Amino acid sequence: MIAAAYRGARTFTVEQRAPVPPPPGDVRIDVAYTGICGTDLHIFHGTMDHRVTMPAVIGHEMSGRIAAVGAGVTGWTVGDPVTVMPLRWCGECPACRNDSQHICHRLDFVGIDSPGSMQGSWTVPASLLIRLPDDLPLTHGALVEPTAVAVHDVRRGSVRPGEHVVVIGGGPVGLLIASVAAAEGADVRVIELDPVRRATAEQIGLQTIDPATATADIQAWTGGTGADVTFEVSGSAGGVTTAIEALATRGRCVMVAIHTEPRPVNLFQMFWRELTLIGARVYVRDDFLRAVDLLSSGQIPADALISRIVALADVTDAFTALDGGGAMKILIDCAAGAPDA
Repeated sequence: MIAAAYRGARTFTVEQRAPVPPPPGDVRIDVAYTGICGTDLHIFHGTMDHRVTMPAVIGHEMSGRIAAVGAGVTGWTVGDPVTVMPLRWCGECPACRNDSQHICHRLDFVGIDSPGSMQGSWTVPASLLIRLPDDLPLTHGALVEPTAVAVHDVRRGSVRPGEHVVVIGGGPVGLLIASVAAAEGADVRVIELDPVRRATAEQIGLQTIDPATATADIQAWTGGTGADVTFEVSGSAGGVTTAIEALATRGRCVMVAIHTEPRPVNLFQMFWRELTLIGARVYVRDDFLRAVDLLSSGQIPADALISRIVALADVTDAFTALDGGGAMKILIDCAAGAPDA
């Protein structure tokens, strides 16, 4: 099998590696597809070299089938379709003791802090496995992890049927959040600057707002009250401002994007309208199970969100394509493109 090894900014090498038997408690997965997420792009650009151990096999949005089962593993057999919830926690820190293991103080985010799924064969603890339905295409299965992110975000925002929800940022996570919120019965609008992304949102049945007219459009849509919930997914200073300004009295703003520098927040508006600012990070197991259900039922428009599938041997081209814009989700086919032995 082959693996893509990150070796520094904008540099991958594609290497032959021999699969090894899984140790007790682990399983080996034949990886079918791995998606590229925003964090993977940060790694590709070299901004997370302080965190990854090179050469690093990254990737955590994946699907595949079990290829081998280690001693002591029960409930799983060779051929089972699976994805992985890529979190390992310590069980001892204050977050873990408070039943918040997903934000463990010493969290191992598998695929960043430890080897990930951009390889043909991947060994992980059986405890991380999430079963996929037999009839779910493995291309769709690779979207379970980012959909679980969206499910967690919507749950953090306590979105209720009939509420006005604004999603700021129409990238893959933004459109997944909008789709999950719509599945919960909310009335959703997506604010996105890029016309290609706006067109994708509209293609999957979401209504969009041009940032240039956002204030007036939100007021007209909500009858002058403002949105009940906003999701800041753009990662921009302007997105933060809009997320606060768009809210109704006692509205909730869910901070989804990773902001790498402090952003101004209008605390007077927070005080005056009794607004709530909510952080949302990764997911819990129930979020994954809900994500599988949403994808299986067709409530997530998976095919429309997958822009391209690229062979693992061409991994650098895939990352470069995302740099150029115009793409939503690119999947790496981890079973294709192996060089001749």
